[in-house]
Amino acid sequence: GAIQKSELGINPQIDGQIIRLRIPDLTEERRKQLVKVAKSEAENAKVSVRNTRKDANNEIRKSDVSDDMKSNYEIDIQEATDRYISKIDTIFSAKEKEILSV
Repeated sequence: GAIQKSELGINPQIDGQIIRLRIPDLTEERRKQLVKVAKSEAENAKVSVRNTRKDANNEIRKSDVSDDMKSNYEIDIQEATDRYISKIDTIFSAKEKEILSV
């Protein structure tokens, strides 16, 4: 079924009421593919954070607070954005090392 179509190299074996899944050792090629997937997910997360920043800044611009307050809020939002982008990069780096370690 779906497991076999997933191209993960996993073939379920049914033994009575038990389903056994042998997880094959990762090849270097498969590890590189997994790193690409992780990198893509990290990029998606960064886009999401940036979209949230844009939405928040748009809401601030529409608000009735002073221009100084708007500026302060935008700075705070940018700092939070930078912090989360940095966290995403750190998590991806750690995951990349984990995937590539044999």
